[in-house]
Amino acid sequence: MTLGLRVIFDREFAGIREDILAMSEMVDWAIERAMYALTERDLDAANEVIDHDVEVNKIRFKVEETCLTLIATQQPAAGDLRAVIAAMHMAVEMERMGDHAAGIAKTVIMMKEEPLLKTSKKIPKMGKLSRKMLADCIQAYLRRDEAWARQIAAQDAKMDELYRDVFNRLVEIMAKIPDMITRATYLMWCAHNLERIADRVTNIAEQVIFMTTGDMSELNDS
Repeated sequence: MTLGLRVIFDREFAGIREDILAMSEMVDWAIERAMYALTERDLDAANEVIDHDVEVNKIRFKVEETCLTLIATQQPAAGDLRAVIAAMHMAVEMERMGDHAAGIAKTVIMMKEEPLLKTSKKIPKMGKLSRKMLADCIQAYLRRDEAWARQIAAQDAKMDELYRDVFNRLVEIMAKIPDMITRATYLMWCAHNLERIADRVTNIAEQVIFMTTGDMSELNDS
């Protein structure tokens, strides 16, 4: 790549990185707001998350379009090409995280004014863990830190443990108290969305490793 092309590539890719960072902040806000809507039974907050999802989608498409244009016009190779491909995959994963946050918000609207079950205390812990994993993974991406990415992916085991605890407890409640089946099912949906968010953070960690080393392997087979 000539010096002129190098300058153009660096400038364009810097814009992509900025969009990736902005997208991560929007998704983090969506998760935090969706959890607030759930714990506080706030339908206005839930609707905000649903409306906000459109903006997350827009950035995903912008990143994909910019990456494809960069590949076509600059023909990056080796590490540069891996970085562009990783950015495209990351945008898709974060857009889907936004969908999961919106899924929680939609569930809150279906729940309406129904009070939460006591077992739901672990669900906010899942929300906090998913947000921390995402924030750390974006930093690992910006720093090109392979080791950190692997550590973040390993935290998915904790999320799976929390999800199993919530799932099993909700099943017990549904078996003992049939009148609670609907409320328990709603919470199960919310917990599942959070568990999937953590899985998608793991997918981003895989892209960080691919970008920095060229190695593409699954860190989470669930």
